[in-house]
Amino acid sequence: MAGSASLRLPAVVGSSALASAADFATDRAAAAAASAVPAAPGALALPSNAVPRATSGAWRPAALFSHALVALSLLVLAFVAACALVPGWLAPQLPTDMRSDAILQAPGLAHWFGTDQFGRDVYSLVVFGARQSLLIGVAAVLIGSTLGVSLGLLAGYAGGWLDALLMRATDIWMAVPSLLLAIALATALGPSLTNTIVAISVASIPRYARILRGQAMAVRSRAFVEAARAAGASHLAILRGHILPHCMAPILVMATLGIGSAILAGSSLSFLGMGVNDELPDWGYLLTQGRGYLTVAWWTVTFPGLAITALVVSVNLLGDALRRRLDPRAAAR
Repeated sequence: MAGSASLRLPAVVGSSALASAADFATDRAAAAAASAVPAAPGALALPSNAVPRATSGAWRPAALFSHALVALSLLVLAFVAACALVPGWLAPQLPTDMRSDAILQAPGLAHWFGTDQFGRDVYSLVVFGARQSLLIGVAAVLIGSTLGVSLGLLAGYAGGWLDALLMRATDIWMAVPSLLLAIALATALGPSLTNTIVAISVASIPRYARILRGQAMAVRSRAFVEAARAAGASHLAILRGHILPHCMAPILVMATLGIGSAILAGSSLSFLGMGVNDELPDWGYLLTQGRGYLTVAWWTVTFPGLAITALVVSVNLLGDALRRRLDPRAAAR
């Protein structure tokens, strides 16, 4: 019986293998037959290995809308940059031209944005005020990011007691709201363009330092940094040539988004009378000049406010697009 069972076992195994092979051949034949069926007229022929995505129709409109917003933001920034560089080419009048016969005129063909309480053309004021607002945003971000990145890289790379000392100081720094700190510094320094930039820059330093410290701690233990250290590279060379380049993506995103925050902070200081206060006022000071005439001349504050909103929203949209571009996880989605 044992011998007969052992003789039947290979036959059973062989029949199972033949059955599996037959099923596999049947499936392959069915797939080939299905692919051989001619497509209907007008139908789109897909490759045999193409797998349709369920979300392919969902992300395309969103991507097109996002690209359109980025293009519109670039146009707004280009126009603001032109206003800041060559305001005389775009403004029909100088911001110091006052006409007693055109006080508080409504928007029209002669004055696109109307006139203010001094008879000045509001459109010309908005065009000439773009230089101050844009300069505050860009200069404050350059100064604040440079100092903050330096502190963050030093703390994250050095570690130990220096890291603890710098980060505790940064925590105390961040305990005060940035706008409140900027107001306090602007009050102590006095109202001017330079003091406004300094106040906003100092208030933004801790944010860059905290983020870059974490980035430097993540990079300093990688193999290429250890190899550079073993090859005898100095600490400054390692920071400049190996760690800083790998931290550029968050720096660029934070700096782009920080421009919008700096412009808002500068406008807030000017609105409170602590920012730019000269014959070429920025958009925030235009708001504080026209707020007393809001009920009778809405255009004196509406158009400067719209200019601030358009610039800040455009910068934030570009910063968000840059974040999605540089973030691998966002790009994968």
